[in-house]
Amino acid sequence: MTELDQTLQMLKDLTDAKGVSGNEREPREIMKKYIEPYADDIQYDNLGSLIAVKKGSANGPKIMVAGHLDEIGFMVTQIDDNGFLRFQTVGGWWEQVMLAQRVTVMTKEGGVPGVIGSKPPHILPAEARKKPVKVKDMFIDIGVANKEEALKFGVRPGDFVVPVCDFTIMKNPKYLMAKAWDNRIGCAIAIDVLKQLKGVDHPNIVYGVGTVQEEVGLRGATTSAHKIQPDIGIAVDTGIPGDTPGISEKEAIAKIGEGPQIIMYDASIVTHKGLRDYVVETADKHNIPYQLDTTAGGGTDAGKIHLTANGVPSLSITIATRYIHSHASIIHRDDYENAVKILVEIIKGLDEEKVKEITFES
Repeated sequence: MTELDQTLQMLKDLTDAKGVSGNEREPREIMKKYIEPYADDIQYDNLGSLIAVKKGSANGPKIMVAGHLDEIGFMVTQIDDNGFLRFQTVGGWWEQVMLAQRVTVMTKEGGVPGVIGSKPPHILPAEARKKPVKVKDMFIDIGVANKEEALKFGVRPGDFVVPVCDFTIMKNPKYLMAKAWDNRIGCAIAIDVLKQLKGVDHPNIVYGVGTVQEEVGLRGATTSAHKIQPDIGIAVDTGIPGDTPGISEKEAIAKIGEGPQIIMYDASIVTHKGLRDYVVETADKHNIPYQLDTTAGGGTDAGKIHLTANGVPSLSITIATRYIHSHASIIHRDDYENAVKILVEIIKGLDEEKVKEITFES
């Protein structure tokens, strides 16, 4: 494996961490380790979202930069007499990407390896073989003889189950594969933004946030934004690229490696026009590549942040990511680094006057 620089080590630690929605302790501890040296204060909301505070001007506007800590996964619902685990999905899964994938069952005693199984196609009727297997017909095999053995190893209903995919640098080292880019990449960007602002004068207070339970309803964004009461909200997440076979430009136009996506519209928010214009102007001014994009389905934490209190001008900046909501996805390192650059320059210009100008330019 290629020797890891500091950034790659952080990305590996974040993506290898196991943290399904509702059980984000492990990635939260990793994020805290990396962001704490650049923060003046570390806070939490009561659901477990991490809030790192970087103070520029003590009376300046409050800028919230949020990635979400959680990843999609599963939860054990039953253990049958033969020791096979029934489960439900946590977050959005497409059944076709689940079968025969390795998982780790997170018990109180530690991780238990397993694999998602189903009835083999060899014994199915011809018509059944043409249809995707439903979640209700899948199970997790943890390699035990019976229920008693599963219980002995600490497995219980309610245990979270995490996909397995080690952080991998591809042959072209700009391409990085891992589980949970959605959305540890947003957490990494929040960390690096605070890092780049260390020792830099900025006319505001920056909140680098790792929210919880985004994948099941943007819940941590709701509670953390309520705690912060930001003046500007920026969600950093993953987006859909259109550069793999079979996708037309009508469906998706972004390409990985050609800049972060500035989202104009998704199912959770019509991006605030004043903020979008400011972000685009800032990127143009500093010659930072970006891609304007929309997403008809799905949303990000911006969908809840912008509805906080009397309303918060908000938008999403996303990293085009291949194969999100599966065990393994791929990003381009340049998109990550350019997202950090855009956010740092955005924050440097967000003084009280600029925030007022943005707020009423919608």
